[in-house]
Amino acid sequence: MVNKSLFASMLGRLTKTNAVNEAGGRAYKLEPKQALAQVAATGTFGNAFYSTAETQLDEVLKLIDEVDDNQYLAKLALYAREKAFMKDMPAALLVALSVRDTELMHRVFDRVVDNGRVLRTVFQMIRSGQFKNKAGKGRVGLSSSVQRAFQRWLNTASVGKLLSASIGNDPSLRDILRMARPTPKDNARRAMFGWLTDKSIEKWAPATEADLPVEVQSLIAYRNSESEEAQALIAGGLDSVRWDLLSDAAKGPKVWAALVRKMGPQALRMNLNTLLRHDVFESGTGILPVEKSTSNGIQAGSANHTQAGSLCHTMVDYVADRIADESEIRRSKQFPYQYFAAYLNADDNVPQKIKTALHKAAEIACGNVPELPGPVVIGLDTSGSMSSAVMGNRGRGATSKMRCIDVAALFAAAILRRNPDSVVIPFDTSAYDAKIDPNDSILSIAERLAKYGGGGTDCSLPLVAANQKHAKRKFAGIVLVSDNESWVGTGRHGSTGVMTAWEAFVANQRKLAGKEASPKLVNIDLQPYQTVQACERADIMNIGGFSDSVFNVISAFLADNNRRFVAEVEAIEL
Repeated sequence: MVNKSLFASMLGRLTKTNAVNEAGGRAYKLEPKQALAQVAATGTFGNAFYSTAETQLDEVLKLIDEVDDNQYLAKLALYAREKAFMKDMPAALLVALSVRDTELMHRVFDRVVDNGRVLRTVFQMIRSGQFKNKAGKGRVGLSSSVQRAFQRWLNTASVGKLLSASIGNDPSLRDILRMARPTPKDNARRAMFGWLTDKSIEKWAPATEADLPVEVQSLIAYRNSESEEAQALIAGGLDSVRWDLLSDAAKGPKVWAALVRKMGPQALRMNLNTLLRHDVFESGTGILPVEKSTSNGIQAGSANHTQAGSLCHTMVDYVADRIADESEIRRSKQFPYQYFAAYLNADDNVPQKIKTALHKAAEIACGNVPELPGPVVIGLDTSGSMSSAVMGNRGRGATSKMRCIDVAALFAAAILRRNPDSVVIPFDTSAYDAKIDPNDSILSIAERLAKYGGGGTDCSLPLVAANQKHAKRKFAGIVLVSDNESWVGTGRHGSTGVMTAWEAFVANQRKLAGKEASPKLVNIDLQPYQTVQACERADIMNIGGFSDSVFNVISAFLADNNRRFVAEVEAIEL
């Protein structure tokens, strides 16, 4: 009689694991292209729960060497910047291209380097000498080709963009200008470069101080102002100068009220406690007249105080309307979880109307969450490793307060909110019975879900719970939101527990809906590791990232459109 334990019918579908993950559990190793995409969409070169910044860099460099496809590297750099909203990883991929394919580097440079912060990051990565060519030689300076790219950026950037780029040190914009040595296109740019590099005015020749752009002259006048009123008046006219170039010299609440009108929704969201500390929300600080209202929010007039006959909004109303401005939210490339962070970190004395605006903004930011083809089981990893900072530990003052569990909870809440017949199952080494009202706001749901768990990790548990507690329900599939570092329990025939439980789930769904039923398993990975708990195949997809673009890929996959993570990257147009 044949040995049924050896030749079981499930054996052909249960792939043996081929790796051990960072937590010591059985896992499947991703192919180099997908592994690099996973790291590019989640990595920040910060210390994670199971890896250090140095380890991440070593793994990225190794993966770049393994991916012998420069077009893919270029597309991945664009995907990481434009779709995943990352900063450091697209910069790293751009620097890698600079030593492998300078033509492609030039084609994507301006799209990756879309602000001064990314420019400084690219510059520092080049100076580090970590990125080597095929001969194994690292570069610590700007090659002539890379220098041309920097020169082009510096000569074409607007005055406002250059001033924004001057915020930050080590490296500073002055360091970049001194190494890039751009030839100024006119005297205005020559004077601007001289001022940015702290050269004496005599060395600007043939440019003079009078050639400085109006914005720079006004900035100098602002910093030299002796009164709060004079500063507030000048600040109102500095349209292209970022507020944080002015805040260090602000002399009082009236100036801060003027700065509020210069802040975009992102800056307002991040600085609510700062505005509270500077009495911006106090009555009499400054009431903003409204020239006209729009469908997306408020367009403020130029005055800072009430004028006779003007329609007015208090500063609280203005800030709330700006934060919840739908067009601004869609344009700002903000992670949905960042509104959750602002909500959690807001001081108790921040006005309730502004906190309500954060709820609304989170709903808008998650607006790309589609209605799925059917209800799904949402497995939410609440284990101890999910308490680590989602952007990695970068040291005191630079580490985000947002944890992986907060982001995972927001993802789960957003999916549930749009697909209310779905089921959320938090887990660590136990599966929890979460009673959630899908009609609550996304932030309220996320806040409740983030309080579960804290133990070890067994990613199979939500699937097991679905097979036991929800065995009579039909589902379109299962979505796991995790760091994929499962180490408790194993599966049959050398597979993972997730794969074994998934096969049981598929079998049960086919009993309920017929043999043609084709449920899908989606694993959303929030950390830059290179192993997963379920191997890629027709009914299983692994994807990484924090942005809402992840939802579109999930929806297409569940609807039988076989869009995969790597295919999504390769669809980017250069």
